[in-house]
Amino acid sequence: MLRIAERTPASPRTRGEAKNSIKLMNTAFLIQLLVNGLVVGTLYGVVAMSFVLIYKATQVVNFAQGELLLIGAWVCWALLTKYGVPFWIGMPLTLVFMFVFGIAIQVVILRPMIGEPIISVIMVTIGLSTVLDAALKWIFGVNPQPFPRVFPSESVNLFGLQIQSVYVMSLAVSLAMMIGMAWFFRASKYGLAMRATAFNQQVAQSLGISVKNVFAMAWAISATVSAVAGVVVAVVNGVSSGLADYGIKVFPAAILGGLDSIGGAVLGGVIIGLLENIAQYVDSQYLHWGNLYEIAPFYVLIIILMIKPYGLFGTKDIERV
Repeated sequence: MLRIAERTPASPRTRGEAKNSIKLMNTAFLIQLLVNGLVVGTLYGVVAMSFVLIYKATQVVNFAQGELLLIGAWVCWALLTKYGVPFWIGMPLTLVFMFVFGIAIQVVILRPMIGEPIISVIMVTIGLSTVLDAALKWIFGVNPQPFPRVFPSESVNLFGLQIQSVYVMSLAVSLAMMIGMAWFFRASKYGLAMRATAFNQQVAQSLGISVKNVFAMAWAISATVSAVAGVVVAVVNGVSSGLADYGIKVFPAAILGGLDSIGGAVLGGVIIGLLENIAQYVDSQYLHWGNLYEIAPFYVLIIILMIKPYGLFGTKDIERV
């Protein structure tokens, strides 16, 4: 006959130490998620700025933004793997290519649409998204590709937290781009011209501003900024067609902050990044639904837009009839 060994009851002190240990682990996990959310949120903010740049200049929402991320990632990947170019050279070459590519899109495809209804231009960007997606699958295939190793160590230790090296780079680059964007709109010639064009195109033309050049510059900068985000995500997750989904994923951040506010886009990106990771913590510790990480930002977006329809910092559009 088998005998079941009696379990010795744990002492109150042992149970208390176990509870304290679990609490500390949960707290450390939450802090790790919040730091990740802040870093990823700044990256979301950079992509959201790309939406805002084009919208401020042209009043058009670019639904091909995700494909611009993907193109930047594939171009950098090809330079590093096919041609053996070092990352510190390949990345600037990618940005130059995307700058020119953004101008080409505006000149060849969108410039003939000037003066057409906004909905027609938006439909063109949707069609452009489909065409670019099919072209990239034809050129690079449909199989995900790992990105070449960029940093000697995959993660760094900051105050006891393990953070991926690419996220540290992402945070530094994102902050630099945000500061550069603020300077661009406040002090540079093209930045002031873009602000004037966004305010009123006819007034801008009367002041001698080339609206066509402003539109081309907006697309060029947007494509370049998107490429930075695409490369960062590719370094972490590899390059695949799924990377284009970041365009739709980040769109709530642009809406949340306000489609015509650069600062709002940055704040919206940080909020979305933090919400995703807080939702992941709540789901893993308490709810166990499995998909709260994906849907929580959209629920919060709906609630906020019910209160502030133009986003946190969007300009109210008042029409008299």
